[in-house]
Amino acid sequence: MARGISVVPADSGKNLSRFIDFQYDLYRDSEYFVPPLRMDVGKVLNPGKNAFFEHGKIQPLIAVDANDVVVGRIAAIRNGMHLQTHSDATGFFGFFECVEDPDVATALLTAVDEWHVDNGLRAVRGPTNPTINDTSGLLVDGFDRCPSILMPYNKPYYEEYLLNHGYERAMTMWAYYVHKKYVETERLERGVKVVKHRNPNITIRTMDMSRFNEDAAEVLEIFNEAWSENWGHVPMTDNEFKQLAAEMKQVLDPGLVLILEDDGVPFAFSITLPNLNEALIKVKNGRLLPLGLPKILFQAKVVGIRECRTALMGIRPSYRGRGLDALLNLATIENGQRLGYSGCEMSWVLDTNPRLLSALKQLNAVVDKEYAMFEKALN
Repeated sequence: MARGISVVPADSGKNLSRFIDFQYDLYRDSEYFVPPLRMDVGKVLNPGKNAFFEHGKIQPLIAVDANDVVVGRIAAIRNGMHLQTHSDATGFFGFFECVEDPDVATALLTAVDEWHVDNGLRAVRGPTNPTINDTSGLLVDGFDRCPSILMPYNKPYYEEYLLNHGYERAMTMWAYYVHKKYVETERLERGVKVVKHRNPNITIRTMDMSRFNEDAAEVLEIFNEAWSENWGHVPMTDNEFKQLAAEMKQVLDPGLVLILEDDGVPFAFSITLPNLNEALIKVKNGRLLPLGLPKILFQAKVVGIRECRTALMGIRPSYRGRGLDALLNLATIENGQRLGYSGCEMSWVLDTNPRLLSALKQLNAVVDKEYAMFEKALN
């Protein structure tokens, strides 16, 4: 390795702790980075606590210099559900962070290449942390703003390092934002009136927290069907979704989780989350104790969460082309304003989804951030 840089496994013990710690050290002075809770990162990397390991592998790696100081980290990832769905021999990388040194990046990315070749894979894509259904993508524009909940933030030089290592952009994704003062709903409201007149059996409701598990199961079924043709989609297993639902249950606002039904049968949904990052950014070390939890609770309960993010939306293919998604869009706006939210991010939106991009522009939403996924063929 160049200049005494070594890349070593970080599966457990001291090295796993160093893997987790490095991100907090790297962004200690960042005004915009929102630190994840350490306990959450630890769960993601723990085979006993993350359902992903039922079909996948994660190999955490750290780069250390000649003085045994951590200068970077990355994880090589084998996603069994992706391989089962796409049969494309593609692996993934995630959790990528490094100091501003191309030699460190090269050492980490080369180690990931070698791991994938050893595991019989022919391409690498990322970043996914660890799957495309988790926090994923690389921020490539919008570094002077904080990310919204469950969205990534990273150093500006990462894109250059990936391109120099042979990666190419595989997909561009956008985060749109609209403030309540500027949202335009007149055209949407007219469309909703027409849709309701043509579809009298269609009703919309918010999530019923008293039957949370039943509603969550319906959402999973719709999600896996609705997203099946989306670029890079990987269906969630039942256990993965149960895990995600349990985590979301702690932060969601029921008034922003909407379900469309046809004679009482769910066929579409949208999930908009309070932007808890407004509270998490107060806890720079990612630790709940002794001071982290009081800071989060003060921001969330006393100051209040001002903004939200529409993170997921899905409609069964048999119901598409009828404008029914307009019902979800208008109800999200109306409920969000009634609940006191001042603005909303919609992310991320694939560059290959012109219909949704057009709908967002009609609402007067503007591009706030640009993200990308990168891919490299292996020799």
